Amino acid sequence: MEIRLANTRGFCAGVDRAIEIVKKVIEMHGAPVYVKHEVVHNKTVVEELKNLGAIFVEDIQEIPEGEVVVYSAHGISKAVQVASGERNLDVFDATCPLVSKVHAEVHTYGKMGFDCLLIGHKNHPEVEGTMGQFDTSYGGTITLVEDIDDAKNLDFDETSNLAFVTQTTLSVDDTREIKEFLINKFPHIKGPKKDDICYATQNRQDAVKQLALESDLVLVIGSENSSNSNRLREIAERSGVEAYLIDSIEDLSLDCLEGKSRIGLTSGASAPEHLVAEVIDILTSHHGFNLMGNKKRTDEGISFRLPKGLR
Repeated sequence: MEIRLANTRGFCAGVDRAIEIVKKVIEMHGAPVYVKHEVVHNKTVVEELKNLGAIFVEDIQEIPEGEVVVYSAHGISKAVQVASGERNLDVFDATCPLVSKVHAEVHTYGKMGFDCLLIGHKNHPEVEGTMGQFDTSYGGTITLVEDIDDAKNLDFDETSNLAFVTQTTLSVDDTREIKEFLINKFPHIKGPKKDDICYATQNRQDAVKQLALESDLVLVIGSENSSNSNRLREIAERSGVEAYLIDSIEDLSLDCLEGKSRIGLTSGASAPEHLVAEVIDILTSHHGFNLMGNKKRTDEGISFRLPKGLR
């Protein structure tokens, strides 16, 4: 009875940076510090930061004038930036630099008067922030494309000035299908020089594909509102393996372990490593499983600098 770990798992550089920003701002200014949306999509992280003095809000209008606010790693719209200025808020931006890259692309296409297609999931805060960065005053539009059916229903002319960008936490395989369709349907469409889906998402998806080949059950540690964690579970299931998304050991159902001898374990880019260690401990000490290999994670060699004033 074995546990196999995905070596590429857990916190990415953008998540590390966002959490560190909130902690440093609390150290500098004292509690409370307001955070626009959950800084990263993980229940454990959010609770830990609440205990340090972070207050999470969905609407900038909930924040008293002149207070300190941290923007979440998912990024925000221009309307939120304007509202922050109107309330004289002291802003610290924890937007992941890879999301900021997509914002810059959208901003450029808007100024060029292009019609921009954003491949992503409706109501996800990253998508809302990215669409809110597009300037329609130059005559262009921005349209959300959630799936291949949305792409097929687009009614732009083949000669239209079109461009596309993507949410950073999507399934690489699903997005590839949509991009290939768009390029075939609109041969002149422009896209990013480098893939918008972030390195961490790609690496974790590659790792879970391999893990699924070696397992008869895959457990993904991550919260239900975490896009990248949900994609990991979906990819494992598509590989023909039973897979579950769990927030912590409290969500681990003993029924799912019945008859399983090879458990694959991974975690989303916003899930802290101590949650992985806790699941391993329960499985090894109480259920007779043995950990294959070691617990060391792959060093992806990526880090992002903190904003000026926090370094």
